[in-house]
Amino acid sequence: MAILTVLPVTAQYPRSRYGRPLPQRSAYSGSYQPRSYQRTTDVYYGLRLGLGVATVSSDDRYLDGGSPKAGLGLGVVAGFQLAPATPVYLETGVLYAEKGGKGSYGGHTFTYNMDYLEVPLLMKYQHNFDRLTSIQPFAGVYASVGVGGKIKDFNERQAYSSFDDEGFKRWDAGLRLGCGLQFDHLYAEVGYDLGLANVSHDYFDTAHTGCFFANIGVNF
Repeated sequence: MAILTVLPVTAQYPRSRYGRPLPQRSAYSGSYQPRSYQRTTDVYYGLRLGLGVATVSSDDRYLDGGSPKAGLGLGVVAGFQLAPATPVYLETGVLYAEKGGKGSYGGHTFTYNMDYLEVPLLMKYQHNFDRLTSIQPFAGVYASVGVGGKIKDFNERQAYSSFDDEGFKRWDAGLRLGCGLQFDHLYAEVGYDLGLANVSHDYFDTAHTGCFFANIGVNF
């Protein structure tokens, strides 16, 4: 009489970069079973560093049509999945952004630096190409407060605060559109901020900010 002994075997499945098991491989095809998304964590955190190219459009002829101005952007973000069965995330954070522009009048050249702390609120859709790579289009809004900056008249060699009574209003808000690309923990994105708030004081008719930006960073 033969005695058969059954030994327990623990299956070792591959794990994602977030620490949870990935979908089981098919015994027939050798490929992962289809899933609607591959991110297996509900929350992520990220760091961002980048460059923005900003302008100010205005009904005032001295401000409208000025040259763009480059500035630094950096900050932290956090996002969470809206539902377990969908690859849609809500992202927010705190970002520092240097905006403004350049112009001239009467042969005088001037720049206006407008440094903001921004809080975005974005909806992001994650489409995965494979286990490590995804594309993430996003759309949402942002609100910001001016924390520094100078209006500099290079001909008169004078500088004024960008957010005093003779400069711009401190508060701004608008729309943010763009798209991100992630590979493993590495992340890159491009987008545009369309300012909707009138940031001018009474002696200007209207003024609105705008900024193209490109960021790199990491997600955890």
